[in-house]
Amino acid sequence: MSVFLFISLVISALLFLTCTLRLFCRFWWKPKKLERYLRQQGIKGPTYRFLIGNVREEFSLIKQERSKPMNLSHAIVPRVVPFLHRLVKEYGKMSVTWFGNTPRVIIMDPELIREVLTNKLGHFKKSKFSRVARALISGLVIHEGEKWAKHRRIINPAFHQEKLKRMLPAFHTSCYELITRWEESVGSDGSCELDVWPEFQNLTGDVISRTAFGSSYKQGMQIFQYQTEQARLLFRAAKSTVIPGYRFLPTEVNIRRNKIEKEVHALLRRMIEQREKEMKMGNVSNDDLLGLLMESNFKDSQEQGNPDSVAMTIEDVIDECKLFYFAGQETTAILLTWTMVALSIDHKWQMQAREEVLQVFGRNKPDFDGTNRLKIVTMILYEVLRLYPPATAIVRSTYKNVKLGDIALPPGVEVSIPVVLLHHDPEIWGEDADEFKPERFSEGVSKASKNQVIFIPFGWGPRICVGQNFAMIEAKLALAMILQRFSFELSPSYAHAPCTVVTLQPQHGAQIILRRL
Repeated sequence: MSVFLFISLVISALLFLTCTLRLFCRFWWKPKKLERYLRQQGIKGPTYRFLIGNVREEFSLIKQERSKPMNLSHAIVPRVVPFLHRLVKEYGKMSVTWFGNTPRVIIMDPELIREVLTNKLGHFKKSKFSRVARALISGLVIHEGEKWAKHRRIINPAFHQEKLKRMLPAFHTSCYELITRWEESVGSDGSCELDVWPEFQNLTGDVISRTAFGSSYKQGMQIFQYQTEQARLLFRAAKSTVIPGYRFLPTEVNIRRNKIEKEVHALLRRMIEQREKEMKMGNVSNDDLLGLLMESNFKDSQEQGNPDSVAMTIEDVIDECKLFYFAGQETTAILLTWTMVALSIDHKWQMQAREEVLQVFGRNKPDFDGTNRLKIVTMILYEVLRLYPPATAIVRSTYKNVKLGDIALPPGVEVSIPVVLLHHDPEIWGEDADEFKPERFSEGVSKASKNQVIFIPFGWGPRICVGQNFAMIEAKLALAMILQRFSFELSPSYAHAPCTVVTLQPQHGAQIILRRL
């Protein structure tokens, strides 16, 4: 054997050994060390499994629950998050599970949750989104530190009350088209059956396209259709993201997902570049979100003393537009869908809400100021957000040693706040926590529970959702216009099956029987 060949073999063997040791350390030694460390502090959970953690068990339970609908009840926790439900019952309200080789510590103590979400000491950061997830969720929601602060400062003005008032005509147009379509569907007997879930998805996609892109509405609707498909593909891909490098494989899902990402990126870039040209020529109105965002971006650059360098690049604006679609469209569609389901079950509250709407607006078009006087409608929407929060969990990560209450968390640990469990917790909301009782919000959010309030459908602290007012105004307006014209009840074909597909959705749709008033 030549010396050169011998050296090559030795180097190859050393490289192989080094890679093996690194993999062993990353996927076995380090997780097992973390597991022992957490258990010593009383944080227990299922045993870590090499590479995949507890993902297989979690998806197995989800698949089992999704094989059949549940009884008609708002006690949705065992079906929506069966693994977490079992975990907390078996190991307690502070327990740990494994997402791949990353430990997730579940916390349900209100004081600790506030500490995490307010993040006054800067110990926590948003968990990293996978490259797959970033195709759908990007922008402000994933940024940290100075970049987050800068983007938040630029975006905030677009969601001020006065700016939202300017978007009311777009809200009215989209809602009116929905109502007109429903009235045309009603037969000679004055009733019809509709699956309101896709109806509300189309409505909110229409609203966000008009309010975000104004005159570029048609291109906006094309983006909405792409992003809706991307959300479905994302959930399918989530089952495989714990396998390193899976997103690079030329699978059918990966190919389609990459193609959609490129199409959306190209569409948004063309729209933004066209808007920049129009702004320079002074031929553009700033009544849509894109215009307001670009105007705020330009003003921020001037105020920072560097007018030649915009605070956000075109790539940044593209990311924020993608986030508008995901957050602005999905959240309100889910809220309206579950509100229709809840009011179809409870006709007493449906009647009270209708009486209030007719008292405030009569048969006239709802206006902005009137929506602020809809106390009963607001109570109903809050209760629906409590029972059916769009995001079932909030996750943060540690990047240094953190003291959280009586426990110490090292870097690389995720902290999971199970929103849906908290919103259904009898210790917080009382023994009727699984019941639809809007009256618990009659004196506002602060007095809605039996002790410490943990009502976080839009998050909490400095990172609370910037678009929550947008979502609530849109939901109030749409619900008011529906109540003015229709009564509704569940169809016999409706199967109650809430499930998480990125957000909390009805697995088999939401079939409602509408009756013209």
